[in-house]
Amino acid sequence: MGVVNVTPDSFSDGGDFFDREAAIAHGLELFEAGAQIVDVGGESTRPFAEPVEEREELRRVLDVVAALSKHGIVSVDTRHERVAEKAVENGASIINDVGGALAPLAAKLGVAWVAMHMKGDPKTMQLAPAYLDVVSEVIDSLEAMVGRAQDLGVPEVIVDPGIGFGKTAQHNLELLKSVSRLKTFGCEVLLGTSRKRFLAKVTTKERFEPPPKDREEQQLAVEAWCLLNGVDIVRVHEVVKTRQLIDLMKKGQDAHNGLLLQGVTTAELPTETR
Repeated sequence: MGVVNVTPDSFSDGGDFFDREAAIAHGLELFEAGAQIVDVGGESTRPFAEPVEEREELRRVLDVVAALSKHGIVSVDTRHERVAEKAVENGASIINDVGGALAPLAAKLGVAWVAMHMKGDPKTMQLAPAYLDVVSEVIDSLEAMVGRAQDLGVPEVIVDPGIGFGKTAQHNLELLKSVSRLKTFGCEVLLGTSRKRFLAKVTTKERFEPPPKDREEQQLAVEAWCLLNGVDIVRVHEVVKTRQLIDLMKKGQDAHNGLLLQGVTTAELPTETR
């Protein structure tokens, strides 16, 4: 899932694609680079972000969604019902709902819904987030959201633990360590760690933290871990290297499966080929 932020203030690329034509061009580049979904958002949900008026959010995203949906699967990243509804009318087929309240709309429109965990809202979520057991609390919350969505008749539910949304760096690491437990719902799992601050905090000893666009190595390492542990969709800003990572992992898995079919175990291979 490639990201198109049609915003002036997103933490990573705010302003880069605020212009309509630039946003459309970037979305097309993401599809060309191998993104299977392009996620279009018109409101920054970075920590302490100010909310955007509905009319302005609509102005930012609708034309972009309409243009990109002619070329592939488009999701709309929004907390607001009218924005989601209009985006679906303009071609979006997934509601990426960071607010967690749009399941009834997804059921009504017959589209997929991303159920994401967030403690608080973007303006308050990073004000000393606390949990007794972050993994259990997130799983319990998502389980309730999935159950409600299924009762409403949402055709497809995708779960997202909300890395960085009301969580400390340690909370994020605990969730990543247990990410395979999210498969218990029988839903696809989406994870967004791209360029997030915790990547720098847990890998940089110096006081200086690399800027968002310089966290690529950490991001790819986390994505590899997640893909090996059952994550189905990774939400990223830079698609090319993630696509290469996925292709490489698939080739490795195919080679491993081929050896198993031939009755060869890893222990029987020459050391230099392991």
